Formats: sequence, structure tokens, C-alpha cells
Amino acid sequence: MKALITGISGFAGSHLAEYLLSLNFEVFGTIKWRSRLENIEHIIDKLKLFECDIRDASAVKYVLNESKPDYIFHLAAQSYVPFSWRAPSETLTTNITGELNIFEGVRELKLDPFIHIAGSSEEYGLVYPEEVPIKETNPLRPLSPYAVSKIAQDLLGYQYYKSYGLKIIRTRAFNHTGPRRGEVFVCSNFARQIIEIEKKKREPVIYVGNLEAVRDFLDVRDVVRGYYLALKKGTPGEVYNIASGRGIKIKELLNKLIEMTHQNIKIITEPARLRPSDVELLIGSNEKFKNATGWQPEIPFEKTLQDLLSYWRSKVQ
Repeated sequence: MKALITGISGFAGSHLAEYLLSLNFEVFGTIKWRSRLENIEHIIDKLKLFECDIRDASAVKYVLNESKPDYIFHLAAQSYVPFSWRAPSETLTTNITGELNIFEGVRELKLDPFIHIAGSSEEYGLVYPEEVPIKETNPLRPLSPYAVSKIAQDLLGYQYYKSYGLKIIRTRAFNHTGPRRGEVFVCSNFARQIIEIEKKKREPVIYVGNLEAVRDFLDVRDVVRGYYLALKKGTPGEVYNIASGRGIKIKELLNKLIEMTHQNIKIITEPARLRPSDVELLIGSNEKFKNATGWQPEIPFEKTLQDLLSYWRSKVQ
């Protein structure tokens, strides 16, 4: 079996590549010319990589024609929510046009792969307390340009399934973290700051944004296993939440990380880290996905956080 991962050198893409290699897939991936390859350098000799900007339709078509994949995992995106306020046009163009190029390339080449679209819990946006745990039928009330772009990807996937019969399966993964997570994302940002304090690289002060938001966290390794099962056992045209079903306040998450390092750390809120509008509550129901695929999270969140701290210990010198 052949699998194509767009954005293979990214956080989730690198973990998915590892997982698919363990299942004996032939793995192809797209990278951009300036992509950092450190996430996949330990497996790079087992991958077939293409330089490809997903906004370039001809480049996408070339990759599809060369790889002729059985499975496509579309992960390449502008995925940093705060950046989407600073660059809304780039976020919308990258995320929507990139996906459209994949669909049109598949159609033009008359390929018949299963296609996974990696949506996000950010699509739900404003969620009321009586609506949790959030089901796939919950209203979508986006609170960022990023969330709008993911809703567009989500609905475009449904439209191409209905209009052209493409075997598209959409997931809405809730927050996930673990080793290799980019340092701009909340868990990884906290972990790096803590390890820099641990190694006497900075004063014992952590700068934070909104600590009151509640999130549903998973380990990235559970999430990429879910992506595979979505295509293996899911139903084309459907959308599935990938969630733990449990919420944790960002403040509690930070306290857990600090406790794991036994540092005496002062916490300071930094206005620049606050968003114009924040999603305050995201706890997902995974019932539909569990029933369809048998998936359930296996890695305890404490292990995820320990592995994240260990990752930054290896990176901070």
C-alpha cells in the first residue's frame, strides 16, 4: 500500500510517517523547499519526498501522478491560530486552495484513493457549557480565520464526496501534543520555558496567555493512529471527532508540567499572548469515531507531558 502525506515534515506528519512505516506502507511526502527536516531525519532514507507548495496546482498534480497513492493524508496547512489573525489571507489561501488542488488533481488523473482531511476542533469555536461533550452535529461558530479555513476545508471535502464520489473522510482532531510539537504551541511553549529554567538558561519566570480556557488534549501518537483508522474503517463522506472526552484547564496543564520538574517558577500573563477572541471550552465526544473504528486513546496524558519535557531536554543545550 502507498500513502502520501502532505506536510510530512511537520509535527503530526512525522509521527504519521513513523506509524505507517511500521505498518509496511510505502510512504511518500511533500515538503516545502525551506522545510526543516529534523522531525523526519531519523527515517528520511525510508521516505520518498517531493518539494511541493500545495498552493501550486501543477506541483500537486505531479506529486499525485508520481506517487499514485492508495491513501492520502492531507496535513499540510497554516495551522497556527494566532498567525491567522496576522495573515488571514495567507491562511485561507493555503488551507483552502491547497486542498482544492489535491481534489482536482485526483479527478484529473482519475485516481481513486481514500483521502483524509485533517480538520480541527477549532471549527466548533464558541461552545456553550450545555453542549459538551461536543458531537459532530454541534453548530460551527468559528472564532478565528484559521477556524474559518478549516470549516471551508471540511465542507469542501463533503461537497467533493457528494459531487464527484471522491472517497473523502474528515476528522476534527482536538488539541494534541507530544514530542516535536512546535514551540509556538501552548504545551510545547510551556515545556521549553520550563526546561530553559531547569538548565539555568533563563530566570524562573514563565510568560503565559489565557490560562482559563479548557481543552481536550490527546497524545499525537494516538491522533495519527486515529487518522489511519479513519481511512481504514471510516465511511467516506462522514466526519469524526478525535477526542479524549476529558477537559483540562490550561492553568492545570501548566501546573502539571511545573510539578514534573520541581522548579519554583513565577507565572506572568503577557498581553501579547492573548488572542482577539479565544475559544474558552472544547471537550469532544469520541463516541461516533469509537463505534466506527474501535479507536480509543491509549497514552496517558502524564506520559505525553513527560515525553514532551524529555524532548526539550534533548533540544535545549
